[in-house]
Amino acid sequence: MELRRRLNLLSVAIATAPLVLVASCTADDRPGGRAAGQREAPPELAVTPADQARDVPISAEVGATVKGGRVTAVRITDDKGAEVAAEPREDASAWVPSRPLGTQRTYTAEVTATGDSGKTTVRKTTFTTGPKSKKPAITSTLYFSGNRTYGTAMPVTVAFDPPIAKAARADVQRRLFVKTDPPQPGTWSWVADGSQVYYRAPDFWRPGTTISVRSALQGLPIGEDRVGDADRAATSKIGRQVALEIDSGTKQMSVLRDGKLIRKIPVSLGKPSTPTSSGKMVIMEKHDFTTFDTRGEPDGGYVVDVADAQRLTWGGEFIHGAPWSVGDQGYRNVSHGCTNLSASAANWLMGVTQVGDLVTVKGTETKLEQGNGWTAWNVSWDEFVKGSALPVPAAAQAQQQGAAASPSPTPVPSATGG
Repeated sequence: MELRRRLNLLSVAIATAPLVLVASCTADDRPGGRAAGQREAPPELAVTPADQARDVPISAEVGATVKGGRVTAVRITDDKGAEVAAEPREDASAWVPSRPLGTQRTYTAEVTATGDSGKTTVRKTTFTTGPKSKKPAITSTLYFSGNRTYGTAMPVTVAFDPPIAKAARADVQRRLFVKTDPPQPGTWSWVADGSQVYYRAPDFWRPGTTISVRSALQGLPIGEDRVGDADRAATSKIGRQVALEIDSGTKQMSVLRDGKLIRKIPVSLGKPSTPTSSGKMVIMEKHDFTTFDTRGEPDGGYVVDVADAQRLTWGGEFIHGAPWSVGDQGYRNVSHGCTNLSASAANWLMGVTQVGDLVTVKGTETKLEQGNGWTAWNVSWDEFVKGSALPVPAAAQAQQQGAAASPSPTPVPSATGG
């Protein structure tokens, strides 16, 4: 009996032993097990410009494409061993040097990608830039200066001469950068002829926001026969919210600060033969004194000195002091398209407004033409984004949805274009 028990126990032990061995062999084959981790391949990494590339534009970026990981380090050095400062794009698809590269210089980029297992892949590329381009440069103008305080409707505007062709707009737009603090994402939108591109968010800027802009176009190939002219950068802040609402029907201007009416001012707008434009404009310039000289213009022929002038359009519409029309202000439109105020009212207004404040005019004989001034707010957000040459950032679209769900913290002027 005792012998039978021992034999049975031995039989059980022998029968179960292979099961234990099989179980231990399969444990590390499960996803996440040590054997799987040990066998995991390092990430695949490709970088641009290609190694030993020559005649690379000075606007070059270091691009990285990763499969099975992410970029964890990028180091760029020049041919003297000095490190080149660069910032990653938001999608980490490329690193953009903080200033244009030098002509006929050699650079080396070392990019490291790390996989989920911790394994890394390192790729190096060495490339040489070309000589200064002999192609004519497109003149760009950044209408956003540093160390200024702007109104809450200030669009970042870049103008081009000659205009940018449709086929080249995406390449140009990719080299225009805007950062906001606190974050308030937006997008760029081109006017139809390519002469201007505007950047704005779905809603007006929040007072106190810091905006940093870089127009990094120097040496950028634009189409087949042009290059960009300059690399410009500026950082400024957004001030209090001020908005002007001008009604041709009542011949009155309402001045609002933080959404509250602080003054009504009688005005005289453009007469029927030279009407003021109806629409949403932005104050572009402010002059204590200036001279209007319309000789040579189709409907011109006069020269007049004016005080306290604030530009609204490229076509020459201003708000300004006009003591000669005080008797008409509040009753009749007699100007050549400008908004006439009394000298005292115009002087007071200069102390209230900022470049970048919204001005809404309604009830006149003509509508504001897109591109005649900074007309980024003269269309809805849905219409505005159609002018982008690139997909609209998801963050900007999400912000628009949030704005629709709850009111903006910045009061919004109530008037709409005529």
